[in-house]
Amino acid sequence: MKKSWLITLGVILLLVGVFIWYKFFFVFGEGVKSGNLNYAIKKGYVFKTYEGKLIQEGFGRGSTGTITSYEFEFSVDDPEVFKQLELNSGKNFDLHYKEYNGALPWRGNTRYVVDKIVNMK
Repeated sequence: MKKSWLITLGVILLLVGVFIWYKFFFVFGEGVKSGNLNYAIKKGYVFKTYEGKLIQEGFGRGSTGTITSYEFEFSVDDPEVFKQLELNSGKNFDLHYKEYNGALPWRGNTRYVVDKIVNMK
C-alpha cells in the first residue's frame, strides 16, 4: 500500500515538473522582428524587468491600400541589450527573440524575450 502511494506521488511530481518545464522554459519559437523602437523601460513592483515595444509598419487588414502598424511587446533578459535599446529609442531595429508558452515574473511581463540585437539603423 505504501509503495503504491510513493509511485503515485512520484508520477504526479514528474507530471507537474514536465508541465512547468513546458509552460515556462520550453522555447516554443524563435525569430526576428523588425520595426521602430517605441519605448524601452524598466518596471515592476517586486521584480524589476526590462520591457519594450516595437512598432512594425506594413499593409494590414485596414482599408484597401492603407498602411497599418503592428505592435510587438517584448521583455529583455540581458541588461546590456536593454542599455542599447534604451539609448537608441526611435531607431529601426531587427531583434532576435524567443517565444515561451508562459511568462515568469522575474523574466518579464510577456511571452516574448529579446536576447540580442541583430541590426540597428
